[in-house]
Amino acid sequence: MNGKRLLLLAVAMAVLVALCVYTIDSMIRVGDEGEMRTVEDAVRHAALTCFAVEGAYPSELSYLQEHYGLHYDESRYHVLYEAFASNQMPQIRVTLRGDGLV
Repeated sequence: MNGKRLLLLAVAMAVLVALCVYTIDSMIRVGDEGEMRTVEDAVRHAALTCFAVEGAYPSELSYLQEHYGLHYDESRYHVLYEAFASNQMPQIRVTLRGDGLV
C-alpha cells in the first residue's frame, strides 16, 4: 500500500511540475507577443507621423530612427519594413531574434 501511495504522489508531483512549466511558458509568450505588438505600433506610428509631416512614407526604417526618434531593442527584435510606394503604408512585421523566424 505504501508503494502505491508513493507512486501516486510522484505522478501528482510530475503533473504539477508540468502544469507550472506550461503556465510559465504561456505567460512568457503572451508577454513577448505584447512587446512585439508595441514595437510594431511604434514603427507604424513613426511612419504615419512621417507621412503626415512630409507627405510620403520613408523607404527605409533607418529614416524613422534618425528623424522621428524610433527606438527599440534591435538585439531582441527584428523589424521587417517593406516600403512599396511613398503613398502606401509599408508592410511592417516584428519577430523575436533567435526564434528562427528572422
